[in-house]
Formats: sequence, C-alpha cells, structure tokens
Amino acid sequence: MSNQTDIEANKALVNKFLAAFSDSRFTDALESMDEQGTWWVAGSTDISGTYTKQEFLDLASSVAGGTKAGIRLTPTGITAEGNRVAVEAVSDGETMDGKSYQNQYHFLFEFKNGKFIAVREYMDPMHVREVFGV
Repeated sequence: MSNQTDIEANKALVNKFLAAFSDSRFTDALESMDEQGTWWVAGSTDISGTYTKQEFLDLASSVAGGTKAGIRLTPTGITAEGNRVAVEAVSDGETMDGKSYQNQYHFLFEFKNGKFIAVREYMDPMHVREVFGV
C-alpha cells in the first residue's frame, strides 16, 4: 500500500472514530485502536493523564454518562502526513443539570499497521472543570 493510501485510510479511521464517539458507541469507536495503544489527555484535571484502551473506554463512557445525549465531536480541520492524523474539533453536549459543554480540541492520532497506537488530546481543561467539576 502506498504512503498516500495509508494516509487516506488513517483519515478514514479517524472519521469513523469521531462518528462512533459522537453516537456514544465507544466500543465501536475504539475498534481501530491497537490493544497496546494509549490515550493521553492534557491538563491538570481529574481526567488528565495517560490511559490504556480499556481505561479510556471506561472514561469516555463515564463522562458521556453525565450528559443527556453524549458528546458530539465535529471536526473543523483534518491534516495527515506519514503515520499521523491531526484533528481540530469542537464538542457539543449538555450535562444532566443543563450545563452546556462546548470545548475546542486538538487530537493527534499516531498509526501503526492500520491501528492507532497513540492519541494525544488537547482541550480547555478549565472548561472541563467548569462544566463537569473535575
């Protein structure tokens, strides 16, 4: 497979991830994550740090469980080169007590053998703290 084909395949997997995540189908969202993959969340909130695939699945399910209809992630830009896909995105969700969660994100996905092996998530941790209290 050519490098350009790999890049397009990786972008397609990221878009598939974003769609499944937005529908709160987290197991489906993470099917393209390598079993040894890691997910790192920026900041100094209670949810910041590095997670295994299972730990991130649990985290995403827990956070979405505190919302009325999950958290929709809408990409505003996707750039891919080599084994990396960078995504700028915005979120939209509403907590059970009616607070609006609208954060801005940058995700960097790294791929190996058709799976993502590392994700780094950057967002506004103060907004997370203001809305979710963590």
